Amino acid sequence: MYRTCLFCSSDLGHNEKIEHFPVGRRLAFDAAKGRLWVVCRKCERWNLTPLEERWEAIEECERAFRGTKLRVSTDQIGLARIKEGLELVRIGDPQRPEMAAWRYGDQFGRRRRRQYLIGGGVVLLAGTVVVAGPMLGFLGAGAISPVWNIGNSLIQVYRAKKLISVPAPEGTLRTRLADIERVRLGIEDGTLRLSVPVVGTASAPARAWRYGKARETRVLEGEAAVRAAGALLPLVNRSGGSTADVQRAVGIVEDAGSPERLFMSAAQTLAARSGSGFGNPRRRTSLKRVPLATRLALEMAAHEDTERRALEGELYLLEEAWKQAEEIAAIADDMFLPQSVDADLARLREARGLDAGASDPSAPG
Repeated sequence: MYRTCLFCSSDLGHNEKIEHFPVGRRLAFDAAKGRLWVVCRKCERWNLTPLEERWEAIEECERAFRGTKLRVSTDQIGLARIKEGLELVRIGDPQRPEMAAWRYGDQFGRRRRRQYLIGGGVVLLAGTVVVAGPMLGFLGAGAISPVWNIGNSLIQVYRAKKLISVPAPEGTLRTRLADIERVRLGIEDGTLRLSVPVVGTASAPARAWRYGKARETRVLEGEAAVRAAGALLPLVNRSGGSTADVQRAVGIVEDAGSPERLFMSAAQTLAARSGSGFGNPRRRTSLKRVPLATRLALEMAAHEDTERRALEGELYLLEEAWKQAEEIAAIADDMFLPQSVDADLARLREARGLDAGASDPSAPG
């Protein structure tokens, strides 16, 4: 049973109410279609659960939902809070706008609020340093610029070391958070193409690709480009969007009819813009240059396309995604540990006779 968010690799938490699925603090379920999601409370994205872990859990969720007083309810969607702190979202047969408000409104809205808080905090801190520092004597006016530069440098170091997992036909690729704005969307010979700067693959030694500076560009085409974009768009869209933006995005998804058409349309728009204006044409085809509502629509479409593939029988894609999330979580846990710590841990494992299989994230546990 997997316990890590597919999208941000955060711990999904646990509950003591659903015996057959004790993972997560908010569960969404559709009893008619046999679908169960764990909603990550950090990024608010919906993690579709593996098929073999759904059925008994869905029945338990249905019983618990019916036995609890509703806090929020519409014709097709209801939200109930269990005494133990577990929240249940019951899905009926909603229209796309209503479903999108539940699935994407929270996550896009939370991102937006987080960006406002970060921006406000930075302004407040800068104002406090400028006004109070010299008055209290602990920071002279001449020291403000170096402090600001140090803070900015720390942010850049984090962005350079933060790795993003990108699915590809040849295996999982790695790109840096700092390189997200260099991801380009385009069309060549009628084929959708996504260019991603990468620093390595899942099979490369961790230290080699984690700290190396060399980058190369991998070009993904067609369905592979859509899948890769689905992993990158939450970071491109990290500023989120308003309720109105979400509703506009829903309309764009409905008008497009399919993820492929939507991505092709966005790529054509970028291509038309890149042929005119000032600046670097390559930068004008950056995925970040797609208008906000369209970017949100692309993220919705890519996310739902991944679920569609899983539900149509390609469950290995879902299982691989969960395994990658567990792997990224493990990497994040020791990203800033000295190399000597890794060596000590390896020596301890060897001394205790533990083999590599003991750390398999897919093992029952």
